[in-house]
Amino acid sequence: MTTTIQDMHTRKAKMFEVADAFIAIPGGLGTLDETIEISTWQQLGLHTKPVGLLNVNGFFDKLIEFLDHAVDEEFIRPASRGIILADEDPAALIDKLAAYVAPRSVVDLARDGLLDPNVRG
Repeated sequence: MTTTIQDMHTRKAKMFEVADAFIAIPGGLGTLDETIEISTWQQLGLHTKPVGLLNVNGFFDKLIEFLDHAVDEEFIRPASRGIILADEDPAALIDKLAAYVAPRSVVDLARDGLLDPNVRG
């Protein structure tokens, strides 16, 4: 069955509605947009579904490096960085997704007064 989606927002909402997990394969800006937004939704506590990058031939190496750099620079919390899993082997990535436990959302942490004010992201 093929479904035609009118725009990216509708596509992401539909993806969110029907998916148990999210796996990005090598792609362009749309793939990057979807992956980062669905990860942000988890950071905000809108879902606890795992997010993975299938790192075919090292395609996502620079993105993974950037995410780790953003943690080092304190723009992303380590727990939020852990939202995005990666592996080059599809079976290993599926195992990681199956074992995933979502961190507490930044919304919950803020409500409970547990956010580190020195970390920006």
